[in-house]
Amino acid sequence: MKLSVLDLVPVRSRQSSADALAASIDLARVADDLGYERYWVAEHHNMPSVASTNPAVIIGILAAHTKRIRVGSGGVMLPNHAPLVVAEQFALLEAATPGRIDLGLGRAPGSDPVVTAVLNRSGATSDVNSFPNYVSDIATLLSPDGATVRLTSGTEYELRATPAATSSPDMWLLGSSDYSATLAASLGLPYVFAHHFAGAGAERALEIYRSQFRASHLLDAPRTFVTANVVVAPTASEALALALPNLQHMARLRTNERLGRIATVEEAQATTMTALQEEFIAASLGSWIIDEPVAAAQRVREFARRFEVDEVMVSPGASAFDAEPADRTPARSRTLRLLAEQIMTDTRP
Repeated sequence: MKLSVLDLVPVRSRQSSADALAASIDLARVADDLGYERYWVAEHHNMPSVASTNPAVIIGILAAHTKRIRVGSGGVMLPNHAPLVVAEQFALLEAATPGRIDLGLGRAPGSDPVVTAVLNRSGATSDVNSFPNYVSDIATLLSPDGATVRLTSGTEYELRATPAATSSPDMWLLGSSDYSATLAASLGLPYVFAHHFAGAGAERALEIYRSQFRASHLLDAPRTFVTANVVVAPTASEALALALPNLQHMARLRTNERLGRIATVEEAQATTMTALQEEFIAASLGSWIIDEPVAAAQRVREFARRFEVDEVMVSPGASAFDAEPADRTPARSRTLRLLAEQIMTDTRP
């Protein structure tokens, strides 16, 4: 079974953006050394706890600091960007590190209404109803032949993302709904269900994708995997303590409370949550995988069997202790190591 990583480049207490990025570079190196399949970064804007604002820039940094792992976006929120610009960015990334770049595209804005308004004022955003056409446009622009545009004069104009491509990044469609599954199937694209933040409806979305899939020049048969929040530590109780800061953070988000940076373990333990937030945390424990290594690995295997996939993308949701270095993320690295030791050395049929 393949394991991959999803990273939001989280920013915790006592960290700067530079620290958070350094910690993610270190985590990507760990994943690379351990044999993880791919390392994706998300796109979120104006969040005190997330430094992953520009996937293309971060992908270039991570690709330069790793050797073999595929690096990509999970995902680029296409309504925020011009398709040609996205195609040009990822064509250059692919040219720099051939065979290692994934372009995951999402339909959500990845921001609050104010940020969306700011982007719209600068002309960067588009109507989400244009999303299907823009996905197709990017796929065409990234191909070695590029696109042919017919001008109003009747003249044909050739347009390419890069002058002389010898390979193209793999494109993936991301989503958490029937809409995204249907679109991925109709376009013949690989599909990823974002189970780490929207577990409900995963089985239905994947069934729609597989049953309605139409082969394309990009893909012959359905290709998919799912994401999961995972924290692994030597004991289940330690794993829960490491996960608590992120669980509290998500509870604040869901109850519309003002957000700050991710708490440390000590800060989370000293925090009192509301009754509604505690309910949310309790409910989240059912969808997160928080455990000691053997049990966690078994739960990941069961997760993969449930959705009939051979790859799980892990979002390592562990925080850190007060005394740990700001430019490292020891508990997240340990999650990847402990899980890999159990799963990647598994020889069972």
